[in-house]
Amino acid sequence: EVQLVESGGGLVQAGGSLKLSCAASGFTFDDYAIGWFRQAPGKEREVVSCINSNDGSVYYADSVKGRFTISRDNAKSTVDLLMNVLQPVDTAVYFCAARSRPVYSGGVYTEVHHYDYWGQGTQVTVSS
Repeated sequence: EVQLVESGGGLVQAGGSLKLSCAASGFTFDDYAIGWFRQAPGKEREVVSCINSNDGSVYYADSVKGRFTISRDNAKSTVDLLMNVLQPVDTAVYFCAARSRPVYSGGVYTEVHHYDYWGQGTQVTVSS
């Protein structure tokens, strides 16, 4: 059974940092692209960052570029999202997702429908 479990969320003041982790099990982690998405109340789920499986290429949404860093550890089947200089607009539930379909070199998987498995999410709240 495929499982994705997020951790590391919490309450932080503006300008602070958090590190989210996504622990995966039940599949060959190395073969899957992983994405981090977030969803704020009343808004659509949006991509934050994603990392491919084959070439390790990464993508960041413009809103987080330069502040967030994604990394994966295939040996541990984890993907981390380090979030720095957090702002109130970053407040949302953060989800990790795994894509089981083929990952093409250079492919950028930024849409919800690009992913097949989802975690339950972790709340990030940034106070002003």
